[in-house]
Amino acid sequence: MSFETLLTHLEEGIFTITINRPDKLNALNKTVFAELNLALDEVASNPAIKSVLLTGAGAKAFVAGADISEFDSLDKAGAMELARRGQETFFRIEQAVKPIVAAVNGFALGGGCELAMSCHFRVAAENARFGQPEVNLGLIPGYGGTQRLVQLVGKGKALELLLTGAMLDAREALHWGLVNQVVPADQLLETTRKLLTTINEKAPLAVAGCIRAVQAGMEDPVRGYVAEVEEFGAAFATEDRREGTAAFLEKRKPQFSGK
Repeated sequence: MSFETLLTHLEEGIFTITINRPDKLNALNKTVFAELNLALDEVASNPAIKSVLLTGAGAKAFVAGADISEFDSLDKAGAMELARRGQETFFRIEQAVKPIVAAVNGFALGGGCELAMSCHFRVAAENARFGQPEVNLGLIPGYGGTQRLVQLVGKGKALELLLTGAMLDAREALHWGLVNQVVPADQLLETTRKLLTTINEKAPLAVAGCIRAVQAGMEDPVRGYVAEVEEFGAAFATEDRREGTAAFLEKRKPQFSGK
């Protein structure tokens, strides 16, 4: 599959999606969103894809934000539609049942921070920078930033970032709970691939069940417990559960089939 603004590569079950507009610091425009949706279609439909690594081209930026050059032609209704479309794409990432992990190199600001937060978790290079600086433009985040930032770092810290437009460096982002790991830039992709390789060795139906149960709890804490019971029951009936328990008792590595 060939794209104008993305590079994609599938190797050993890991589908790497690289946003490839380095001259624009990988800013999100209409084409990027359209092509991200096509790439997500491929993730959902291709059984060879077990997990996704999402990153940006070049050393300066993961995604430095939305492409502001598209803003001048919008009125209020157009701006609201832009935000809705962005939210829909990021919902697809968040709700995907195959793990999607952001490897954050450089700036992840505005829409870029929102994109990273929509992923299941984040690994950051030491030069990564995070922020929601929309107030500096007289705006607020529109792709889910006001909601996911609160979920990840709490209300007080989220409002501090949203209202000041300040940036966090990678170590601060780790301390605040925004990222899972910080590694040297030259180890970012290797570290993220190793994490995904470990996940890919687990039972894929159980991995998907974990994601669905966690997501249900984020949307409704009571529903989350119900979803956990349902997903536990569904996993219990799989061939992978029988293989996993047999392998444990026989002291061998399980061979999961996704059934």
